[in-house]
Amino acid sequence: METSIGIIGFGRMAKAIISPLLERGVYKSENVFGIVGSSSSIPCALRDLPKGVKVVSCEDTLSKEVWRAPLKLLAVKPQQFGKIRESNSSFQSTDKLPKPLLISVLAGITLKNLQNSFPGHTCVRAVPNTPSLVGEGLTGLAWGEGTTSAQKIVVRKIFEPISEIFDLPERQLDSFLALTSSGPAYIALVLEAMADGAVAAGLPRNLSNQLAHKTLSGTASLLRKKSLHPAELKDMVASPGGTTISALRHLELAGLRSALIEAVVLAAQKSRQLAEEVSN
Repeated sequence: METSIGIIGFGRMAKAIISPLLERGVYKSENVFGIVGSSSSIPCALRDLPKGVKVVSCEDTLSKEVWRAPLKLLAVKPQQFGKIRESNSSFQSTDKLPKPLLISVLAGITLKNLQNSFPGHTCVRAVPNTPSLVGEGLTGLAWGEGTTSAQKIVVRKIFEPISEIFDLPERQLDSFLALTSSGPAYIALVLEAMADGAVAAGLPRNLSNQLAHKTLSGTASLLRKKSLHPAELKDMVASPGGTTISALRHLELAGLRSALIEAVVLAAQKSRQLAEEVSN
């Protein structure tokens, strides 16, 4: 693929997406051009990337080159979307179909918002999650109006190296985000608490952390490989009058289940709220 790709916002997720593509030769380093918010962010953006990748600050006049790329990845924070829209409106393409492709990984920013801000582009929403950093991610995709079959193939090739892909109606992306993108933070919190509990019960800190991590990964593998429902695994472990059922009873009394349910719902609501704030 000899085309170039422009990356607006070269943070961890953008690097997780582009690095496997560079390693596999899908894109040549000299065809990757990125923008960051300030010149001080450039060294971090370039770290661990091959020589030839170009990254400049948004104040640099060379940043205009990104908007000439036929494929763009929009990866700034959602709160920065308005600034990107306003400052770069003069660089929007007006080419005839097939239009340049813009892929947004911004939480809550709808296809309608994107299309209004970049009318010269075909827009796609992608919702990857942080396990994509180690090639174990999940990505939800919603296609904008006019996305061609060829463009869909391009988008899939971008996310396939780092994640499993799910085509979803856009109305489901907020819920997908609340579970898969915010979910690692919920799991990390539970994991940390479990390790703290082991320390409180007498195990050393390093061992507690190691055992908590291994318990999580082993449980996930067991659920997946045996195609078990979580309730089945819970019942396998909890014997009558035993230690596990006593612990589960306490978790139920403490409201762990309902707290996690409400956390997912609130995250989805916040994603929708971000879209409303951008629209206003």
